[in-house]
Amino acid sequence: MSTEVPVLNGRPNGQQNHDPHHIESELAKLSLSSKTIHSDDFLNIGHDVAPPLHVSTTFRYSNNPDALLPAADREPSVPYDRHVYSRATAPNTTRLEAILSNILKGPSLTYASGLSAFHAALVFLNPKHISVGGGYHGCHGVIDIHQKLTGLKKLDLNCPAEELEAGDVVHVETPVNPYGTAFNIKAFAEKAHSRGAYLIVDATFAPPPLQDPFLWGADLVMHSATKYIGGHSDMLCGVLTVNPTRVKEGWVKKLEEERVYLGNVAGSLEGWLGIRSVRTIELRVERQSSNATKLVAWLDAALHPEEASSRGHAPIVSAGDSKIVQAVLEEITHASLQKGDIKDGWLLRQMPNGYGPVFAISMKEEISARRLPSKLALFHHATSLGGVESLIEWRTMSDATVHRRLLRISVGIEGWEDLRDDLLQGFKTLADEQAVLKIEV
Repeated sequence: MSTEVPVLNGRPNGQQNHDPHHIESELAKLSLSSKTIHSDDFLNIGHDVAPPLHVSTTFRYSNNPDALLPAADREPSVPYDRHVYSRATAPNTTRLEAILSNILKGPSLTYASGLSAFHAALVFLNPKHISVGGGYHGCHGVIDIHQKLTGLKKLDLNCPAEELEAGDVVHVETPVNPYGTAFNIKAFAEKAHSRGAYLIVDATFAPPPLQDPFLWGADLVMHSATKYIGGHSDMLCGVLTVNPTRVKEGWVKKLEEERVYLGNVAGSLEGWLGIRSVRTIELRVERQSSNATKLVAWLDAALHPEEASSRGHAPIVSAGDSKIVQAVLEEITHASLQKGDIKDGWLLRQMPNGYGPVFAISMKEEISARRLPSKLALFHHATSLGGVESLIEWRTMSDATVHRRLLRISVGIEGWEDLRDDLLQGFKTLADEQAVLKIEV
């Protein structure tokens, strides 16, 4: 039996097929990981397997006078082989956008950072009101700037639908920073659309293959590509992806035009790093999400052994380990612990392939939260998330809005048992120190 493999990267005599409809139909046959490897094959020139880094900011016009197209006659989306100036398009960022457009399931634009992408979305939609919850404090900083410039008014995420007007924005971050808990995208989409408002979903904490916000009604999806798309803690980038149903309304064209003048484009190095990184996103994210869910289940079983014993699938935790965990840990938050929402069905449908690699823990004492990172060997004490290495952050170091007993954990690709043992020995060291302090007092 023979298997037909779609031909994406060439034609006889080296001719390329740039027909977007042909490329789209061929890519639709492929799996997610195959798309991350081959979505940009149609851009291949020469014999390089790894795409080269292009550092030029400006590009030569055609030597054929008849082929010159004045700016007034060009669409903002410059053909891939006709780059003019890197503030508009450039080879590396264009190639990254080609991959992202396929795996995120809508036309995607890259920006200098996640916050610059969010800023571009608010500039484009220019709402009078934005309904938003807690989430990333950086987004609230961007909203504050728009309040100063445009009079934008902030509404609670769970405000009555009647408070929204046509053209307003509902902004949902799910899973939410720093807790790793999830919101029902469909419910917020229905609420927004009932009033003629738009839904932006920040899906940074649940990239492919974990979640597809367009299935549930999102109009725009943003990612801080610094996190899981980059995946190696070495690039800064943001992404906006437009729901394909909005393309005919000119959303992509207008966003491209405005990006040229806002100037918040991703650099060529970041585009190149993004291409390298996104190739392995499915492998990385599935491992990271699985690791996080196992760690959360173990911590939950140790903290609540009576409840865990009634659940046949709960991990086995010794009485001694439970005592250590209970001595210092007060609470864990993660989407996998939203049992009611999973049982109701919406969460399992929204996140069928895993609940995300980030969770939060609250310690019983502030001093324990401050000291725990220094007791760990495998978790780096640092902000950000999404890299292959595991991070833990005493979150108050970078976010003044959280309580000081909270630690955010971003799980990497290490063996989860190693991470479990590292956390346990850290808890034990803290518990032993607390016992000594009580004796001295």
